[in-house]
Amino acid sequence: MHSSSVPLLLAARALRGFADGYVAILLPAYLLALGFGTWEVGVLSTTTLLGSALMTLAVGAMGHRFHHRLLLTSAALLMAATGFAFALVGGAAGTLFWPLLLIAFIGTLNPSSGDVSVFLPLEHARLAEASDASSRTALFARYSLVGAMFAALGALATSLPAHLSTAMDASQFRGIQAMFALYGLIGCIVFLLYRTMPPPVAGEAIVSTAPLGPSRSVVVRLATLFSVDSFAGGLVVNSLLALWLFERFGLSLAETGHFFWLSGLAGAASQLAAPVLARRIGLVNTMVFTHIPASLFLIGAACSPRLDLALGLLLMRSLMSQMDVPARSALVMTLVTPGERAAAASFTTVPRSLAAALSPALGGALFAAGWLAAPLILCGALKIGYDLVLWRGFRRAEANASQ
Repeated sequence: MHSSSVPLLLAARALRGFADGYVAILLPAYLLALGFGTWEVGVLSTTTLLGSALMTLAVGAMGHRFHHRLLLTSAALLMAATGFAFALVGGAAGTLFWPLLLIAFIGTLNPSSGDVSVFLPLEHARLAEASDASSRTALFARYSLVGAMFAALGALATSLPAHLSTAMDASQFRGIQAMFALYGLIGCIVFLLYRTMPPPVAGEAIVSTAPLGPSRSVVVRLATLFSVDSFAGGLVVNSLLALWLFERFGLSLAETGHFFWLSGLAGAASQLAAPVLARRIGLVNTMVFTHIPASLFLIGAACSPRLDLALGLLLMRSLMSQMDVPARSALVMTLVTPGERAAAASFTTVPRSLAAALSPALGGALFAAGWLAAPLILCGALKIGYDLVLWRGFRRAEANASQ
């Protein structure tokens, strides 16, 4: 891949991060304003992640037949259509739930704090091609850092609906609706960025004759483990964590947005340490030794009787929980052959997305049953189990691949 594409990919990641940052928080507020309950929030989050997983699976199975620019621009157009459709359907009188579900399934809305969309494997494969083993973790850290920083700004932008409603002399609901339209506009800008990437040259459209080859067993093992981690994370995607703050402590939309802004900044800052740690202690150790404390902080927040203590523990979690993101991406790219990277990125993302798609509905059901702490505690316990199995199973494989 041309190295000139890297700034374009980073710019697109920044814009998508900003949009995802505010959509994840506004989504539950939007649904509650439409008259739906906590269970519906969980179901729509599940549907969104399930649709992303199936689309990512299609990219992994057939994407090697097409040039990456075509796939990326198509995904950007889908993002634009998602935002405009969600704003229009939600603004209709007597809105039904099933049209929103359909848009969530087909579209690109992201209710989580990380990137679980079809964009992820496509961009990861392009970044891996633009770097060597010594610089790969640092490049993925930059990619994750940009996404996290702009997601934090997006969370801060959740106060815009209140300002828009005042300026337009309309309800806050109309302001939220306008933010979904902005999501669609951002999709259009991302499309234009992808369009400026280098065009295909002869022989470049087909990357490989088979999606996966010699690295199949490694990818299957990683995908299985990552699915456990993602199922756990799906219990507390940002939309559900925002809902937990609404229901448990009565936070306002603006206050919740400010918290997620601080949380996003903490997560972004932590990723600066990931390449340094990876060079010193390795990729697997970086993932595990930062993830376990983050899970303990989450469990502590779930059991906290006071808002200030809960928010403090959640911020501590944010300082630790995202260091594994660039390390995980670099680990996958390190353990597979260059020709398998696009497929490996897709096939390790799909189980994660499918697993994460199952749990938000469970989390919403637990909230609806009054068990507000249960999703957070279950998430932390599952993630600790995942970390221990990952450490035992792959620390030697990483050492062998680096030799």
